[in-house]
Order: sequence, then structure tokens, then C-alpha cells
Amino acid sequence: QVQLVESGGGLVQAGGSLRLSCAASGSIFSIGAMAWYRQVPGKQREQVASITRNGRTNYADSVKGRFTISTDNAKRTMYLQMNSLKPEDTAVYYCNADIAPGGATWSNYWGQGTQVTVSS
Repeated sequence: QVQLVESGGGLVQAGGSLRLSCAASGSIFSIGAMAWYRQVPGKQREQVASITRNGRTNYADSVKGRFTISTDNAKRTMYLQMNSLKPEDTAVYYCNADIAPGGATWSNYWGQGTQVTVSS
């Protein structure tokens, strides 16, 4: 069974930094594109950053220059380095990935989410 588990969320003051991690586990044949999303109550989930298998990245305008997405393929882990955090970055952050489980076709998976709270 494939799982994505996020960690690294927490409470930080405005201007501070956090590093989120998303570890993929289970019977995995291959991992494709991965992404970070965030959601606040009453709003739609929005994509924050994405990274393709060959390392091409894309960022939401609201986080460009402050957030960096990366992966460690050997560890099957994705990261989101968040710097210069703002109160409006407060949200539950979710990781998302296209994964081909061993012996099965590609599917899209979500993690359970990790809370990031930025105080002013």
C-alpha cells in the first residue's frame, strides 16, 4: 500500500522559515510528478509548487522567490523549503504525487496534510 506522509509543519513567526518533508513509502515501482498544495478553511485547495521527474519546477506567484521545492529520489522524499513566511501562508499543506505501485498502473496520491501557522 502506497502512503505519502508529510512532516515539518508547525508554528513560526512572520519572516521565519520551515521545511516540509513528504516521504513516499510502500510498494512503489516509480514516482512521477510531485507537488505541494495548501488549503485554508472555506477556500479551494491551491497548488503551491510542483516538480517533474526531470526536476522542472513551477511555483505559484504568491510564493515565488520564497519557497523552494526539491526531491531526494533515493529517499523517495520531497521537500518544501519555506522562507520569509507570511501570515497568509497559514494553511494545511498537502503533498501530492503520481505513483506507479509495483505491478499496477499510475495513480495519484495525497498525504494527510500538515498544519503551518505563521503568526504576525
